[in-house]
Amino acid sequence: MRASELSELAAFVSVAKTRNFRLAGLERGVTASAISHAVTSLEERVGVRLLNRTTRSVSLTDAGDLLNARLAPAFLEIRDAVDSLNQFRDAPFGTVRINVPHSIGRFVLGKVIGPLIRNNPALRLEVIATDRMVDIVNDGFDAGIRLGGTISQDMVGVKLRPRLRLVVVGSPEYFETRPLPQLPQDLRQHTCIQNVYPSGISYPWEFEKDGERVVFEPSGPLALDDNELMIEAVLGGVCLGYVWEGYARPHIEAGRLIQCLDDWCASEDWLYLYYPNRRHVSAAMRALIEAIKA
Repeated sequence: MRASELSELAAFVSVAKTRNFRLAGLERGVTASAISHAVTSLEERVGVRLLNRTTRSVSLTDAGDLLNARLAPAFLEIRDAVDSLNQFRDAPFGTVRINVPHSIGRFVLGKVIGPLIRNNPALRLEVIATDRMVDIVNDGFDAGIRLGGTISQDMVGVKLRPRLRLVVVGSPEYFETRPLPQLPQDLRQHTCIQNVYPSGISYPWEFEKDGERVVFEPSGPLALDDNELMIEAVLGGVCLGYVWEGYARPHIEAGRLIQCLDDWCASEDWLYLYYPNRRHVSAAMRALIEAIKA
């Protein structure tokens, strides 16, 4: 088999996995048009249509499904065989593509990236930070980081430290004319930012103390999905914000923000690095796991 034919088959397997030419291109390190050209060339060579294409979706034909069922395990075997050569190298070789929530990426990976790359010069780390919910398998990621309660059971999870928490903050200017809330229920008398996901769906402010749990749904005039924008709005003196503590801490210590309801703000669920439950974990992936655990 010629190298060009093998490349066409690899492009097809990537499209079959991601159902997306752009994502397949990211996985293969080429453009979406190059992937499309490779798959079209493969279809012309075998004389069978393998993909159904529309402007919004890509799906496998019956022939494509049959071919992918045979090819996907074979390419996984090839990848594992190449990865097994890492035992003869001084450092792992390969690429790890990871998804992490934008709002907490700096706290989870900020101190990891430098030592990981420095100690593994042949490793390539690709980090995509987004707060939207991601299917790491369909979107072509090797791993993701997420709160434990949102990880499906068919994934392997590695617990991360430290645990993060959300805190309530306001500016000294804001509290010049308003009292500090003493209980979560007092927030009803304040102007509070609505926290939203990128999808536009809002999520509540949650509190817990001595076994009592309180859920507060803000109804203020401002809704944001970015912690840095929330901090800027709170510094403006017109509202309270519910943000990751790491964003607020420098401003609290400098006196620019005042933290409220500290004893009601419990730590979040554990964060996990998670990845598909496969029989083989690449050396590059193992290097990432060890770096995060350390």
